[in-house]
Amino acid sequence: MAERGGTAARAGATGAPGAVLLERDGVAIVLATMPVGLPAVLHWGGALGALPADARGAVPEMVGAQSAPGTLDHAWELSVAPAEGDGWAGRPAVRLRRAGVLHHPRWDDVQIESAGAIATVTATDAATGMRLRWRVSIEAGGLVAVDMSLSHEGEGMAPVEVDWLEPTLPVPAQTTHLTTFDGRWSREKRPVTTRVPAGAITRQSRRGRGGHDAPGVFLASTGRPRWPAGDVWAVHLAWSADVTYRSDRMTDAVPLIGAGELLRPGEIVLQPGQSYAAPRALFAYSDQGMDGIAARFHTWLRARPTHPSSPRPVTLNTWEAVYFDQEPHRLTALAELAATLGVERFVLDDGWFAGRRDDTTSLGDWTVDAAVWPEGLEPLAARVHELDMQFGLWFEPEMISLRSDAARRHPDWLLHAPGPEDPRLSWRHQYVLDLANPDAFAHVLGQMEELIGRLRLDYIKWDHNRDLVEAVHDGRPGVHAQTVAVYALIRTLKQRHPALEIESCSSGGARTDLGMMTLCDRVWASDSNDPVERQDIQRFTGLLLPPEMIGAHVGPPRSSTSGRVTDLSYRCATSLLGSAGLEWDIATCTPAELETIRSFIMAYKRLRPVMHTGAVTHPALRDPAWRATAFRARRPVAAGEVAAVVVVATVAGVQDARAERLRIAGLEPDRDYAVRLRTEFGQAQHGPGVPPWWRAGRLVARGAVLERIGLQLPTLWPQQAFVLQICAAEPADA
Repeated sequence: MAERGGTAARAGATGAPGAVLLERDGVAIVLATMPVGLPAVLHWGGALGALPADARGAVPEMVGAQSAPGTLDHAWELSVAPAEGDGWAGRPAVRLRRAGVLHHPRWDDVQIESAGAIATVTATDAATGMRLRWRVSIEAGGLVAVDMSLSHEGEGMAPVEVDWLEPTLPVPAQTTHLTTFDGRWSREKRPVTTRVPAGAITRQSRRGRGGHDAPGVFLASTGRPRWPAGDVWAVHLAWSADVTYRSDRMTDAVPLIGAGELLRPGEIVLQPGQSYAAPRALFAYSDQGMDGIAARFHTWLRARPTHPSSPRPVTLNTWEAVYFDQEPHRLTALAELAATLGVERFVLDDGWFAGRRDDTTSLGDWTVDAAVWPEGLEPLAARVHELDMQFGLWFEPEMISLRSDAARRHPDWLLHAPGPEDPRLSWRHQYVLDLANPDAFAHVLGQMEELIGRLRLDYIKWDHNRDLVEAVHDGRPGVHAQTVAVYALIRTLKQRHPALEIESCSSGGARTDLGMMTLCDRVWASDSNDPVERQDIQRFTGLLLPPEMIGAHVGPPRSSTSGRVTDLSYRCATSLLGSAGLEWDIATCTPAELETIRSFIMAYKRLRPVMHTGAVTHPALRDPAWRATAFRARRPVAAGEVAAVVVVATVAGVQDARAERLRIAGLEPDRDYAVRLRTEFGQAQHGPGVPPWWRAGRLVARGAVLERIGLQLPTLWPQQAFVLQICAAEPADA
């Protein structure tokens, strides 16, 4: 890790610009001080190595913008917060208003401090007393974090309204394509790639949560983005509500990408002494395609002290097993059967609390339904723990039903405009609970904590099943306050119950951002258990999240969301791509199906140490019918140990009678590896003409041969999958 830069520097009004170099984990940022105003970022991308001071100082001259008379009457660069007053015709990074009138800040008294791979810029706008703080840090894995905040330090001065505060970083003019995402319920994370649009454009989400069509990430790439190769620059906003993603390609400036919180008018108004911190923007650069982008996010997440480090338990969730039809003896029997198969966590889903026989009632009343559970949930929780499984429970803490004791007693707890309840604002027969109201917050926290302690809960499935519509808190737009309160509620529960794990679910994958996922331990990537849909949902959820954080369950033969029927082996292989589990009434399974599930769980436990800690890559295959995901140990392994796992699947019929070759990169080139086809949870079906290694089910090959020549793929039928286990060869394998 290289770290350079001065200890402190202050930008003066005159003199030649200087440069600060930040470098870590293969990424560099060059920050240039300017004669006037805020500094500029002249480079964000690959590492530059040990540059002496004179070489750093030459960078502004090498890449500096044109000077008068081609532009303003002084040379200028895009600052860290570009504004109209800088001669910038794109979207400003900061927009402020006083008394409803647009205000153009003039940032003076600019100070820059740098140490290691961190630089902080502070500046003041004398007219308003506003102080801007911009901080950039290159963090574990080379992920770049930009934090911006505004503080009102003008004692006795007028309040200032913040319209937006959006971190940006420059990307090269050679970027040609922009990729973002959309989707719908049960079909999230659909990539959309276009040529980079001219001018300043935005992609916004105003659902109060990310939404199934959330933009998620902006990827700027040279050519269409590929998984294993190519230059890609990415930005993700770690925020769980309304967002603006932006791309600015102006003819007289370097291109920018960025993101910030979408604030509604009047949502953030700063009085003297108050401040606003924008959500953290995370930027990633890679010269190894989207796999390299994912590696930076995965490394950063795994470096956190709070990242889940224990083996990810095989989970059985009861939703698609029983829905609302909860019966104590049936669920106890289901838990006992699950334990015999090797399940490690049993989660009781929606339907356990008072009056909850369908989705029209009772949210907000987090007390056990005595009519359904006359002895409470204690016997079930105790039995699950006796079976050496963790016990989890479903909550939807941010929601409230009108048909609930909480709503009847406290109608003011609803997060919407004042007045009579408006049925147009209901969604799935439910409303949003205003958690920014301290009394509502305390109510939910108290009821949840009582159950966590009494049942010794190990796990919470935290759901969020609707958008926020006309959210109003204390007469102002309330999405920001609600989101901050949700974060505070999760943090409080985690601080008071350090062993508790939380899964984020929002009608499936409508809230998978890193604002939420730096607090939670797992995400339910989609309500779809259709493994064909899940192949891509999980693949693109994995652009940000490592597989151990992505819940992926084996469902019943016919998907409840698509009606598609698939083989059990295909469903198992797809579940293997994440944090595996079951979402199925396994009491209806045949003895053969139960044995297959048992074998699948044993294989998952054998392979998860590599799959949940290793590098994730996607071998290049030309035919769009193929999906291949490789998991590779990050360090050399001993003979007989698993060095890599590869899951290969088809989502449609393959194009050629003779399929292409699968090349497996990243193994030690001069070492022999034993490649084994795992068939204990089913054999993939295929057409004629399979390769010899497939018939044998194993082979031994050098790492260089596996990468440069590869394995001939069989001509699989549509919706088939197989799993390769690759171990460092032992002498007996030769």
